[in-house]
Amino acid sequence: MLAQLSVKNLAVVEHLDLSFDKGMSVVTGETGAGKSILLQALNLALGGRGDSSLVRHGKDKAEVSASFDVMQHKKIQNYLKEQSLEDDGECILRRIISSDGRSKAFVNGVSVPLSIVKSVGELLIDMHGQNEHQLLLRNDQQRQLLDAYANTGELCAQLNKVVAQHKKITTQIDELTSHQDARLQQQELLGHQLKELEDAALSEDELNSIESDFKTSANAATLIEKTSSILSRLESDTGVNTQLLNLNHELSQAQEMDDKLSQAVELLSSAQVQAQEGVYELTHYLSGLSVDEQSASELEDRLSEFHDLSRKHNCQIPELLKVQEKIQAQLDEIGGGASSLDALNTERSELKDNYQKTAQRLTKARAYGAKELSDLVTQSMQVLGMPGSEFMVGLVPKTEGVQLNGAETVDFLVKTNMGQDFKALKKVASGGELSRISLAISVVSSDSEYTPTLIFDEVDVGISGAVAEVVGQKLKELSRHYQVVCITHLAQVASFGHQHLRVSKTQKETGAKTTVERLSDVDRVSEVARILSGTTVSDKARKAAAEMITKSSN
Repeated sequence: MLAQLSVKNLAVVEHLDLSFDKGMSVVTGETGAGKSILLQALNLALGGRGDSSLVRHGKDKAEVSASFDVMQHKKIQNYLKEQSLEDDGECILRRIISSDGRSKAFVNGVSVPLSIVKSVGELLIDMHGQNEHQLLLRNDQQRQLLDAYANTGELCAQLNKVVAQHKKITTQIDELTSHQDARLQQQELLGHQLKELEDAALSEDELNSIESDFKTSANAATLIEKTSSILSRLESDTGVNTQLLNLNHELSQAQEMDDKLSQAVELLSSAQVQAQEGVYELTHYLSGLSVDEQSASELEDRLSEFHDLSRKHNCQIPELLKVQEKIQAQLDEIGGGASSLDALNTERSELKDNYQKTAQRLTKARAYGAKELSDLVTQSMQVLGMPGSEFMVGLVPKTEGVQLNGAETVDFLVKTNMGQDFKALKKVASGGELSRISLAISVVSSDSEYTPTLIFDEVDVGISGAVAEVVGQKLKELSRHYQVVCITHLAQVASFGHQHLRVSKTQKETGAKTTVERLSDVDRVSEVARILSGTTVSDKARKAAAEMITKSSN
């Protein structure tokens, strides 16, 4: 609720500090006194348009600060928390307008864009009878109000979750479908590549050894010749192996005479052993060599096949098997994409069915609530000085498909005279009629969630007498659920207020000056009497005012 309003150098206001209570506050004053200055100040604090013309003459800036107690309003607290603007159940909106036209806005001491201030303001205050902050004229607000009245808000939230899931899956399907041709071409290419690799019957051992095997086969004759020559030189009677044996025997005899030769004996013995091992190894090697032109040709063809594959896939021959595995994985993924598309289409179909069932339930519940709300608001409008008028909550079907917030648009319709056609609420021309319709809707839906503070600007325009008293009663009834601020020129309405503020203007050499004061019980009687009788307040008018206030307080 609005707790405090401070104004400095705004138009005709030099300085103003006002505190507001719960319940119903009425604002009165003579014509031209500047009652609208309160709304203008609040409008600025809530992010409304401001320019240098609003700065009091001779001052360099105007400043407005509005403090709200939001301890009991979780929706507002949650929004402030999302924006990192929370402050222990308090919300302070501050606006500064410089004489050069520049403007600054703050929420709980933090400089923010006007868009944030406006969003916060829409959660705090709804102004009836004004063009700005008139939430009730918006179809989205009308839908929320109907859902709150019909207890369908949770059902609508459930439906919107289905809509969000459906939208997400549709996006995924569109992305997969848009790349389908490219995916099929890639699948065909990868399939051809995989078949080539599979037909090659690759094995890790062959890939690792084929190049060296081919080299050996191609040079088999030379290798046999060289190896055989070396063996003969090792094993002949005068060969290396025989000489090492003889030398080692002689040196062993010499060692018997001088043990210092033992190291040399060991080295020669080791050399002879190594030579003998070389003989065995070369013999074994020669046994596996053969000059087979057919085998060499087959190896050459096989190596050529591997070279072709390695060039195609830009890799080394030993890496071909890994390339094959990678292509197989890519094909599996593409195939999985097709199955994913089928699964997504199935899931989307299920979500659509879920949406339709939920939307039908929502439409049915809304239709029931709309009929009841229409009847009650129509009845309320009759006693608010609008005989022959009717109110109707229209449910306009949307185009087919999965739609956010349900299958219909909610539109508040009215006709202010018998014989007329229903028109959208936002097309009602009379500000007074619009305010009373808003009042009727607000009273009927007062158990629904709404902004904590409602402001009615001259809601009693064009009425008097008994109807004015009914308006006062309705406003007071509404103040049991919300904080209500009403600017009025009727004594019958003013008498119902829990708090009475009087606006007055004086002329000074420096210009006009508007002040707002909170009235005591005695001053309140005098103000109500002034409204009843005019400039000259008689005892009779005072008595009537006192009786009116006493009656209204019961």
